[in-house]
Amino acid sequence: AASMSVVEHVREMASAGLHSNVRLLSGLLLTMSGNNPELFSPSQKYQLLVYHADSLFHDKEYRNAVSKYTMALQQKKALSKTSKVRPSTGNAASTPQSQCLPSEIEVKYKMAECYTMLKQDKDAIAVLDGIPSRQRTPKINMMLANLYKKAGQERSSVTSYKEVLRQCPLALDAILGLLSLSVKGAEVASMTINIIQSIPNLDWLSVWIKAYAFVHTGDNTRAINTICSLDKKSLLRDNVDLLGSLADLYFRAGDNKNSILKFEQAQMLDPYLIKGMDVYGYLLAREGRLEDVENLGCRLFNISDQHAEPWVVSGCHSFYSKRYSRALYLGAKAIQLNSNSVQALLLKGAALRNMGRVQEAIIHFREAIRLAPCRLDCYEGLIECYLASNSIREAMVMANNVYKTLGANAQTLTLLATVCLEDPVTQEKAKTLLDKALMQRPDYIKAVVKKAELLSREQKYEDGIALLRNALANQSDCVLHRILGDFLVAVNEYQEAMDQYSIALSLDPNDQKSLEGMQKMEKEESPTDATQEEDVDDMEGSGEEGDLEGSDSEAAQWADQEQWFGMQ
Repeated sequence: AASMSVVEHVREMASAGLHSNVRLLSGLLLTMSGNNPELFSPSQKYQLLVYHADSLFHDKEYRNAVSKYTMALQQKKALSKTSKVRPSTGNAASTPQSQCLPSEIEVKYKMAECYTMLKQDKDAIAVLDGIPSRQRTPKINMMLANLYKKAGQERSSVTSYKEVLRQCPLALDAILGLLSLSVKGAEVASMTINIIQSIPNLDWLSVWIKAYAFVHTGDNTRAINTICSLDKKSLLRDNVDLLGSLADLYFRAGDNKNSILKFEQAQMLDPYLIKGMDVYGYLLAREGRLEDVENLGCRLFNISDQHAEPWVVSGCHSFYSKRYSRALYLGAKAIQLNSNSVQALLLKGAALRNMGRVQEAIIHFREAIRLAPCRLDCYEGLIECYLASNSIREAMVMANNVYKTLGANAQTLTLLATVCLEDPVTQEKAKTLLDKALMQRPDYIKAVVKKAELLSREQKYEDGIALLRNALANQSDCVLHRILGDFLVAVNEYQEAMDQYSIALSLDPNDQKSLEGMQKMEKEESPTDATQEEDVDDMEGSGEEGDLEGSDSEAAQWADQEQWFGMQ
């Protein structure tokens, strides 16, 4: 046998995974080839360029890799031209050679990967689009489908996902892709029916498809019931993905207690879980469990700092500690790592809103809505922006749209009522909406809080107390205990009010309003010391202003970093 050529050595090393060695050797050989064009044949030059580009790709030098892949494809064009000229008898001799050549389609796929890493999605689509559809492999169709979807080209995206399923009928992520583009569950299921019938133990798949069809139409209740039915099947019990989906659905349905329980269960099963942990961190932060949030953030950073989730969790900690400029920076960093992170967009939007940059905040909430049209909290964030900038009319239009598209449930009724409460003309309407919401879900906290607000305006304190006691019968919530405290003060039940404020503070030690409620009452109780109290208060006030200045200097500290982490 003839000894191996130097290009074959490069190929051997490449297939052995010796990327750094390939990079050095191919670099030297390409220089030799440049200085003496006769040294290597066109097919050898093509191979050297591809192996060199692959090693650059491996070193994450994507721009450089793309330029080398492009040169390789030009070389391949020249190669095709020369090989076509050859007489047909020569074909036999050239086949072993051409079998060893790196595939042109693989090169284009790698180029597209480079372009997506460089955030040049248009170029990635152009490269893959150039491959005739008959020659597209499943991974090319999958990548195209995702890119089309991101670019808003829904029809092309659906076609590509279907192509993946035709080639690989168990491609579950392609199934989720189709469902997210509102292809009917029945149609998707029909594409997998043959395989379900021919393989044992796959009977759950049609139920799985049904569950995620409900998820993507925003039917949270039926999605929860369907996934619970899968979780009860002994074979799928304790599946981390299903538990994560369940936690997320409880969160979307406004059932935070169950959401936290399911996230905890998933975490126990898989200590390296990242997906969904941003929502978990947000829920813990909302409950005032900031120490738990900090621990979660540290743990996630240990698992990976290349995912958005740890940055979002850390940002939630900052946000609920009222450090908005830091939260903004962390949210932006998360978006940079994953532009599809809804939780990061909501964090950054909320931080911008609280810093008074409402117009910028609106852009972020709109993007979140585009990515997650079934998530109510995206709309809530946007509506809060409208209310903050006194655009009640825009808020009303938006709330009505949500009510129409997501259906009349306790959450959408409450959201619409919240907007109606802002306008003196629609007070009665707000009342009707809240009563409807509470008929459906008597323990829905947001509805209870808004109803209490209404009763407080009308000074119907006894009704308010009854409402709150009823809501607190089978759940404990800081805000509800605090409002109950306020109502009890209004009817002079000081001792019990004190108890309610204490419970509220035991649930969330950082709850400012409960503290204020307590301090007010202490003033009421000791009128003789009132003058001294006044002074102490003034001092406290100045202390708080000092804090604000502190956070301003912090804002300056983050400001120079901010330009790196803009939305675009």
